[in-house]
Amino acid sequence: MTSEDLRIEDDPRHEDIALLDARLYEFNAAASGVHDGRSLAVFVREADGAIVAGLHGWTWGGTGFVQALWVREDLRRRGLGKRILAAAEAEAVRRGCHQMHLDSHSYQAPAFYRRLGYEVIAELPGWPGTDTRVFLRKRLA
Repeated sequence: MTSEDLRIEDDPRHEDIALLDARLYEFNAAASGVHDGRSLAVFVREADGAIVAGLHGWTWGGTGFVQALWVREDLRRRGLGKRILAAAEAEAVRRGCHQMHLDSHSYQAPAFYRRLGYEVIAELPGWPGTDTRVFLRKRLA
């Protein structure tokens, strides 16, 4: 392999990303001996199937991870995000998880997560600009 073989792509195919994720999971599972990784998703759909809110992430090795949580703007501040996150946490517990992990920018929802029992475990200032990326964890029952 040479540097000419490197291809930078700003719109990679979903299946190519999935392949990388699968190979990394295989390595992590082999190295750790933990093979219980599963995707985790919670969706709220309209009658026509359109997604109006949802969460996706995964569970692995006793931890649930929230990759993304989104609620359509007109449905915010009605408790829907809280219900979605609670459903994900309950499923994580059902799968044997003892904690949830997620991250949020300072301009997004770290206060929302703190109100729901998440604790700040790290911060990365200066991303983006003068904002901060906040990493949070919640211990589950």
